[in-house]
Amino acid sequence: MEVISELVELKGYATTLDISRYMNVSAPSVTKMLQRLEENKLLEYEKYHGINLTSKGTQIAIEIRQNHGILLEFFEILGVNHDTANKDTEGIEHHLNPKTIKQLRKFITFLKANPKIIESFKNP
Repeated sequence: MEVISELVELKGYATTLDISRYMNVSAPSVTKMLQRLEENKLLEYEKYHGINLTSKGTQIAIEIRQNHGILLEFFEILGVNHDTANKDTEGIEHHLNPKTIKQLRKFITFLKANPKIIESFKNP
């Protein structure tokens, strides 16, 4: 859903081929996933046509993208380079409890309000 959201933002729609290339998975795998998302009323999908998220799907995608941003920012504060942080985020973002994400957001806000803490962490 995150990828679909990004593609729709860029192009106005997404295609199976776009998603397949972006995620580096086979088109049949993407089709199966799209069918499941459509069954859950998260997107409007018509074979050989563009894919768009429903309002419910859009809301979930926004939350996923926000969670991604929170985790990415947290890893970068820890000093993890952007590419590694992004890959790690992709690996764990869907497995975290929303309460954990909320606490990470609070912690990041605290750290940003106290930049000396970040600086002393990065340069002990």
